[in-house]
Amino acid sequence: MMMTAVQARQLGWAAVLAVCLALVVALSFKVHAVRSEVLLAERQILSIKRETMLLETEYETRASQRQLAAWNAVEFGYEAPRADQFLSGPRELAALGQRRGADAPAPIMLARADAEDASGATGDPAPMRSPVSGAPVTLASASSEKDAGQVFTEAFGDFLIDASPIRAAQAKTISAKGLGE
Repeated sequence: MMMTAVQARQLGWAAVLAVCLALVVALSFKVHAVRSEVLLAERQILSIKRETMLLETEYETRASQRQLAAWNAVEFGYEAPRADQFLSGPRELAALGQRRGADAPAPIMLARADAEDASGATGDPAPMRSPVSGAPVTLASASSEKDAGQVFTEAFGDFLIDASPIRAAQAKTISAKGLGE
């Protein structure tokens, strides 16, 4: 069986096509390798830029610390706290770790729960007081005669009337005209 010229030409084109395909695949691998190197270089550049910014910030901070120390020494005169400002001596420091005696006063507590009596019920709590006026504050409850929204509206209206600068300005205007006498 002999190969004809047409078959030889087809086989030649197939071989050329296979070589071209192999070159395209090799070239794409090379392009991807170069691209990953470029990305790695960009990441390194960003890392170096971040490190540079960090070092610049640290340098500026230290320079401003020197400036602040100079201002403090000349103008402000601030000093770091000393131990004797808080404790009178080493004995007081050592006493901090000891247990309290039976006649020692109770330590200062910032917040605590009310103690329960023997029946398990808490005592009648002290009424809430306004931090501004010291007057007892009555909270609206669900069992009150008025709707909670109505109670809030009235209380907020009273607050606005008391806090309004317009009322004081009107009072000055009336007294200036002589009508308030």
